[in-house]
Amino acid sequence: MENEIKPTNKKVTILNIVLIIIIFVGLFIYMINVDGIENILNLLKTVDYRWVMLGIGCLMIHWICTSLTLHIPLKKMYSSQRFTNSFKVAMIGLLFDNITPFSSGGQPMQAYELTKTGKKVSDSLSIFAIKFIITQTALVITTLIVVIFEFNFFTNLLQNFAWIAIAGFLINILAIIVVFIAGIQKRVITFITNPIIKLLGKIHILKDPEMVIEKLDKSIDNFRNQFNVMRNEKTMVLKMFLIACIQSLAYYSITYTVYRAFGNSGISFWQIIPVQAFLLLIMTFIPTPGAGVGAEGGFLLLFNSIFQNGTINMSILFWRLYTFYLPIIVGALFLIPTKNKINT
Repeated sequence: MENEIKPTNKKVTILNIVLIIIIFVGLFIYMINVDGIENILNLLKTVDYRWVMLGIGCLMIHWICTSLTLHIPLKKMYSSQRFTNSFKVAMIGLLFDNITPFSSGGQPMQAYELTKTGKKVSDSLSIFAIKFIITQTALVITTLIVVIFEFNFFTNLLQNFAWIAIAGFLINILAIIVVFIAGIQKRVITFITNPIIKLLGKIHILKDPEMVIEKLDKSIDNFRNQFNVMRNEKTMVLKMFLIACIQSLAYYSITYTVYRAFGNSGISFWQIIPVQAFLLLIMTFIPTPGAGVGAEGGFLLLFNSIFQNGTINMSILFWRLYTFYLPIIVGALFLIPTKNKINT
């Protein structure tokens, strides 16, 4: 029962991949219709590929930091855990985050992958929860600090959309608080969740609400045990937090490298950060795999005024190659079957 977890449904995955391909083709056709093939080719000739390579470097740093925030607690719990396996699991998580609606497939597939090397599902889920607290806290804090220093630029650029940014930040903070409470006050969480689960059972959305409550209860107990361990590992938590800050900045830097690659200037790196963070908040509410269409539309809406004329569409394509298509391609490579050894 401990390792009872199933991989994502293959038919659903295939449908999501088809949707992703359609979105990519649609974006390419849109670019050709708006900019023309000749203008696109001329623009590609003028791209500063030093910034393109720097963008790839930022992407690699983001991937490594994502892997480290997973590897550190795994290594603490399983001394034989190797970074190569943590990197593989992290990339598989990015793959399924991008090909499933609301990024819902990443953690289940990571947990499933970890079971292949002898990790308990309950341990994996606890680590994911702790990782979530630390990385989201780092994301919110780093973004808020920059917003404070670039508040005028941020509010002037967003204007009527500022309230959405505030709501998004509050939702992220609320999510952190809820997970944190689960680690220290079990009764608060069960007081809220148990009536909801029972209600879902009464209206026949859940088949066996009592079993769901029992599994949730065990998961919370396991998480609390791990959470208490982590509370005593302040050095480890601080290390994960600092790495998560670098992870966030590396991701934001990708947008800036795309901005500079197409000859844009005048807007600083620190001004890009809060706008990119706001775009991420918009993407979390879009149900399509990888927030398809919404991500491209959000980028166009937010950055069109600060990119040079004729460069925004190609910039969107490059940005999505970095943050969406490359993680899918590289993550898919790690699905190629290899021999697994327990606790490797």
